[in-house]
Amino acid sequence: MMMAATTWSERMLELLHRLNNLQRGGCLPFCVQGQRVGWVRQSVAQLLSQKSDVFALRGEASGRLELNDGLRSPQERTRAVQEVMEDLRNQNAFPCLREWRNEQYDVKAAFSDPPLLTMERAAAPLLGIPRYGVHVNGFLRRGGEIFMWIGRRSQTKPTYPGRLDHLAAGGISAGSGVWETLLKECGEEACIPQSLAAMARPAGTVSYAYQKEEGVYPECQFVYDLEVPESFQPRVGDGEVQEFRLWPLDKVKDAIATEEFKPNCTLVILDFLLRRGHIQPDTEKFYTKFVEKLHSPL
Repeated sequence: MMMAATTWSERMLELLHRLNNLQRGGCLPFCVQGQRVGWVRQSVAQLLSQKSDVFALRGEASGRLELNDGLRSPQERTRAVQEVMEDLRNQNAFPCLREWRNEQYDVKAAFSDPPLLTMERAAAPLLGIPRYGVHVNGFLRRGGEIFMWIGRRSQTKPTYPGRLDHLAAGGISAGSGVWETLLKECGEEACIPQSLAAMARPAGTVSYAYQKEEGVYPECQFVYDLEVPESFQPRVGDGEVQEFRLWPLDKVKDAIATEEFKPNCTLVILDFLLRRGHIQPDTEKFYTKFVEKLHSPL
């Protein structure tokens, strides 16, 4: 029997394991036009293969799930997959489809590739499609100390209501780019003027992959650091955030090892703490494990 995590380091490592728990041995590759674009649970693959005009199981041994090659254009693939997912939603077949948002995500083998189709965001976990987003670390310096702006999510959000979040963050919808999404989310969520949001600087990515119920969740967050002046005050914009708080970095560090934060925000903030030297390899025994767990192949 595993002992409960008691120290900050143990709690953080436990959370990292939860967000990177994908066992690909229980999944099949999902392929479109010969390219793997996702991972699908075997039970889900069996169900989808019954829609033989859209999906098919192929190959020897463990095999793979493929989209019908007769669907030749991105538009044809999009329509066919959408119809299947809407049908499954109407049947209440999978819990993830209850979070239907009418928001389309691109499906592609690599982020820089042209999309092979687009599909509903809530349905993406059924096919293990990587979902991409942008997270902005909003911070300032005061008397030699770093403070970070933290948002609290609205109680009406369908996922993680009331949890702590970044100054601005959001998924990259179909047809949108990273920079476009960053400027949009900064303006909509925190009323950040575009002239200030444009000062954000890229700081790499954080990636992870986990499975939950029937879904596979490979996700990649593009990370940006935005240093703001002391005079800056974020304001609630589109209602996805209910309030903002300015916390010293030590308080932020303590909080990310609890259940207060939205889990993927915890990873992005941990990355910030490592990059800024707020966590040191000589004093943190799990330092190398932290770094490894922040980057998972999608």
